[in-house]
Amino acid sequence: GEYSFKSGITFSTVTSGEFGARFSPSGFLFDATGSMGFSNNNDQLLFVLSLLNSVVSKYYFLALAPTIHYKLNKIMAIPAILKREKEIVNLTKECIRITENDWNSLETAWDFKKHVFLRDVINIKKISDAYENWEKESESLFRQLKSNEESLNKIFIEIYNLETELSSEVDDKNISIRKADKESEIKSFISYAIGCSFGRFSLDYEGIVYAGGIFNSSSYKTFAIEEDNIIPILPSAYFTDDIVKKFIDFVRISFGEEYLEENLDFICSVIGRKKNETTRELLRRYFLNDFYKDHVQVYKKRPIYWLFTSGKEKAFNCLIYMHRYDKTTLSRIRTDYLHEVQIRMDAEKRDLLNIIEGDSTTKEITNARKELKSLDKKIDELKAYDELLHHKADQQIEIDLDDGVAVNYAKFEGLVAKI
Repeated sequence: GEYSFKSGITFSTVTSGEFGARFSPSGFLFDATGSMGFSNNNDQLLFVLSLLNSVVSKYYFLALAPTIHYKLNKIMAIPAILKREKEIVNLTKECIRITENDWNSLETAWDFKKHVFLRDVINIKKISDAYENWEKESESLFRQLKSNEESLNKIFIEIYNLETELSSEVDDKNISIRKADKESEIKSFISYAIGCSFGRFSLDYEGIVYAGGIFNSSSYKTFAIEEDNIIPILPSAYFTDDIVKKFIDFVRISFGEEYLEENLDFICSVIGRKKNETTRELLRRYFLNDFYKDHVQVYKKRPIYWLFTSGKEKAFNCLIYMHRYDKTTLSRIRTDYLHEVQIRMDAEKRDLLNIIEGDSTTKEITNARKELKSLDKKIDELKAYDELLHHKADQQIEIDLDDGVAVNYAKFEGLVAKI
């Protein structure tokens, strides 16, 4: 009770890897396996945190906790020699600041503000330059954190007179912040763009702008949100406001018109362009095949954008933002988007039949027959999907955000992509 939501040190009492303790800011709860330690003296807390993460503690744990269990009495048995405290605390604060900065650059973090590429859009107009800046910054922070951790090890080794037993070196793989990875950063930029399209984020404000409650459209002046909370993802450009167009608009508005094509080329070169594939074709392929897989992975199988999809032919797909879902969403998907796609596909079918039945060349007729076979599969898939969507739309399903993603997502089984 009295320790709930207080800042402290958190650690897992069971781990197959090396023991690790972390600083936990105020506002969070803890349990038996994710235990916590507290102190009224913040500097003392940081000293103990640093000691527990040092090679000296690792040395003690070899004798005290040789298995995967780090029981509290074993942790308490490590002697704390309070020397050189100011030096240790200052280095520890710097380590926490660096790791927090890294963590908060992810859109899933509580204190995420904006995508790292957009930190200086007044001066930087090329995404490749924005990436390079972030790469240099993250490399520098990585080196700084490594240097600080090695300095702390060295200090503790000296305090405990273990110079002949231990080395202060820290392996790169044990540094707890990430180095910039081009593909991950580009995909996270695409994810941020979709977040801005739905109103989760905004180019006008930092952090999460909307995640439930009263929705305010006036928070999105620079880049317009999708008012109906539906973004279609289709094999062809049937709609003027589909996901490819929305993303290109986001790049144009955030980085400007001048380098738009260069910026899109850079994004495509990172995602992996196929031979003779245009920028737009690649973006369509990525959104159609891979965007949702990436989103589900980033949000650890608890997606906040939901993919409504007609099935393996991918004849119809659209994204919605779960926090803006209401009981009319399904009928709007059906009447404003699905039916429109069915009309377009019926027209395509008529065109193909005209080629087959007309005086076209043998090659044209062969190609048309092949296309018709594929189109018929899509038309059948849409018919079945429309029936299911109609049935579910009539139920006017409500969701409660407090129930979490898994419970709410299950209500739309058969309409949404499997996770």
